[in-house]
Amino acid sequence: MEIISRHFLLVALSILCLSTRAFCVEIEDANNIHSHHQMMMETKSRVADYKLPQIQLVREDGKQVSLLEELNDGRPLILNFIYTTCTTICPLTSQTFVELQDKLGNERDRIHMVSISIDPEQDTPEVLTKYAHKFGAGSQWQFYTGTLEASNAAQRAFDVYHGSKMKHSPVTFIRAAPGDSWLRIDGFAKVDEIMHSLGELSHSPGHLSGSLN
Repeated sequence: MEIISRHFLLVALSILCLSTRAFCVEIEDANNIHSHHQMMMETKSRVADYKLPQIQLVREDGKQVSLLEELNDGRPLILNFIYTTCTTICPLTSQTFVELQDKLGNERDRIHMVSISIDPEQDTPEVLTKYAHKFGAGSQWQFYTGTLEASNAAQRAFDVYHGSKMKHSPVTFIRAAPGDSWLRIDGFAKVDEIMHSLGELSHSPGHLSGSLN
């Protein structure tokens, strides 16, 4: 009888240890996720130079275009990477672009906003067009897809390639003019932060209106 009781006690203790360990693991995982999200909310900015590759992408209107020519059209540039089935990061960064174009008002056509898909096999021009309509994108905000190789090359050029779309993180790139250095903002950039950066990066006082400062 004593042996049986001891056996049940050992089993109970084992279950308790396993349950406690599982509970602790769940808490640790939750803390890690919270810390990761907290890190993304805290932005870090740095100036960087990127060598743009000679690649062809496809705009949401179905036209095949040169990445270099699209980015070097003379306008200040704001760029990010997205994919349309994303349910976490991309809706937030796209909403920031919406708020940005709203805040720019009549001057928004003087800015080129670019979103490049990291899931080009899913994000066809038709899919990107629907995504653009969903967020009310203006004519200054254009979306790009293409081959998987071209998308990966673009990601590598901007040092955001992680091998899987599920590992992507929020990054915003800002450049005042072709040939200039880029400002890279890691994390969820706020509209005011982007507006301020545009003003700071602009070489001439009249390049953009005072509302950007």
